[in-house]
Amino acid sequence: MGNFVSSALSRRLFVISAMVVAPACGDPNLVVGSSGGGGTGEGAGDTGDATSTQTGIPLAGGGGEGGAGGDGGGPDTTGCGDGLIQVGEVCDDGNSNPGDGCSADCKTVEQDFACPTPGEACVSIVVCGDGVANGAETCDDGDVMPGDGCSATCEVEAGWLCPSPGLPCVAALCGDGIIAGNEECEDDDAVPTSGDGCSDSCQREFGYACGLPGEPCHLTICNDGIKEGDEPCDDGNDDIGDGCNPFCQVEPTCTVGPCTSNCGDGLILPSDMEECDDGNTSDGDGCSSLCTIEPGFECVDITGQLPTQLVVPVAFRDFIGLPINGAIKHGDFEAFGGNQATPGLVATNLGLDKKPVYTGICEASLIGPCPYGQQTTTQAAFDQWYNDVAGVNIKHVTQLTLNQQPDGSYYFPDAAFFPLDGIGWVGASSETTYDGHNFAFTSEVRTWFEFQGGEQLAFSGDDDVWVFINGHIALDLGGLHPQRSGSFTLDTTMASTLGLVAGNVYEVALFHAERHTNASNFNLTLNGFVSAKSTCDTTCGDGIVAGDELCDDGVNDGSYGGCMPNCTPGPRCGDSSVQDPPEECDDGVNLAPYSFTGMPGCAPGCVLGAYCGDGAINSLFGEQCDDGPNNDGSYGGCDPDCSLGPRCGDGVVQGGQGEQCDDGNTVSGDGCSSMCKSEVAQ
Repeated sequence: MGNFVSSALSRRLFVISAMVVAPACGDPNLVVGSSGGGGTGEGAGDTGDATSTQTGIPLAGGGGEGGAGGDGGGPDTTGCGDGLIQVGEVCDDGNSNPGDGCSADCKTVEQDFACPTPGEACVSIVVCGDGVANGAETCDDGDVMPGDGCSATCEVEAGWLCPSPGLPCVAALCGDGIIAGNEECEDDDAVPTSGDGCSDSCQREFGYACGLPGEPCHLTICNDGIKEGDEPCDDGNDDIGDGCNPFCQVEPTCTVGPCTSNCGDGLILPSDMEECDDGNTSDGDGCSSLCTIEPGFECVDITGQLPTQLVVPVAFRDFIGLPINGAIKHGDFEAFGGNQATPGLVATNLGLDKKPVYTGICEASLIGPCPYGQQTTTQAAFDQWYNDVAGVNIKHVTQLTLNQQPDGSYYFPDAAFFPLDGIGWVGASSETTYDGHNFAFTSEVRTWFEFQGGEQLAFSGDDDVWVFINGHIALDLGGLHPQRSGSFTLDTTMASTLGLVAGNVYEVALFHAERHTNASNFNLTLNGFVSAKSTCDTTCGDGIVAGDELCDDGVNDGSYGGCMPNCTPGPRCGDSSVQDPPEECDDGVNLAPYSFTGMPGCAPGCVLGAYCGDGAINSLFGEQCDDGPNNDGSYGGCDPDCSLGPRCGDGVVQGGQGEQCDDGNTVSGDGCSSMCKSEVAQ
């Protein structure tokens, strides 16, 4: 029975095989079927569903898509990852890895990427540091330096606010515990309050030093040898004229002869190595802490613009003239009298300690030209006038402010000169007042100037006054007397006497004593004793970006792609504003050389990119055709995605278009002509 079945089956298969005929060119009854489904892993194609009306026998369908590993099915035409844009792809970067700009199926350009060139890596349109905030960027200040509010990855840093891309970030809030922007401090106030060292705008107040955020500020102690806060210097003493004044400000060093200028004192002398001196030792303001001009800045001496005020340091020393509570009176105060100045009480030159030298005339035990009697007691007592002596005097350092007058001079007037009221020995309950004021004190004023010739000084007051320039006496109004006046002009003769040379810096030292009650006057005029400082500013147009400049190309004419005269960016590709000419577009990113949307994107250089529908076949981007506005998918035309529309040779018989056959090519002589007409076998 088995042999019979086997034999019968074999004969049936032979008959079927014999009845199957190949489609013949010219068979008008052929209906082309659909392609078979994909085969198995071995690549076998499914049987198609075409049927010949001549035989009624099903025809073989087209090869199906090969299964995994198959080699007999239809070819894989997706091509994603081959570096070529195929039909249906919008990008192909040469791989099928997601997350690099082009999706794994090449059908999507991923967010924040552009894929301008097939076969090459996609590029991020988010470029941190380009001054444009794109994608996930929360800021972009035009650089990748952290610590300025916008991090190296273009994220807003804590405590900062970055309102405008391309511009510096600012502090978000004073009082948030984070020092940011132009803030100088963040103390422990719950609500920012001025007067405690850190102002309500988070600026460090004068005379304070502030530590870490959240810590209270503290008063600086000038002359403690610790440089902190606003102190440009601190040499551990309150001496005047030693290079660091009692207020911890840099000054020239004045010992013997001309003074030596120091960086930060505001002086630039012909013999100096300094390029600039703006009166401080801060970096970033044009003149560095080493007094060199910083790149992008220009510094000039402001000789024609003198300040409205001249502030000079003064050291007061309080003595006991009217003792109480068992205090010991000083012998030279509230002791003698006189009606006229008595010159000669001090030597014509200062001592090595830069203090007046006692001569001894008009002392009780000596004979001298003393028409008004005894004026002093002993050398030891006099040496205490301008030196700090514990238990004898109390020192108080402050400043005199001279205001500029219409003639350019500087004037300090005070007909009731009582700078130590309420302090000193009176404050210590060792001395009483007279008429409500604290008398019995000395004054030591030191300043310096660059000698040019013609400088003038005038003084009016009481009791003792001596003025020294370059260590030599220039004015002597010594002795106890009512208000008296004296003045001098540094002409050629006096300059020679004092040893002055034009262009050098010299010290002016004024020593005063208020030794007797009834009145206290102090009126000082200085004319020409002001030295100019450097002022520094950025030089827009020097090709160096400095200070608050945003750009500087050295031309700064506002031309396209350049810099404006005020060193802000001029019109350029990437500013999101179309400059016509030369730009055709500007979307701020400009990384779209090709568009699939039917409308052009903006390509690098701010030119319109190619697109499907522009009438040009851009094969680089996978276009097979482009009929411009006529990409309507009509027969023989182009589809909307710039792939070939239905046509002869596409393997599909378009009966409505007169096709009788379509063997997938346009070659005649193979049964289907180049016009898709059936050919008759000869």
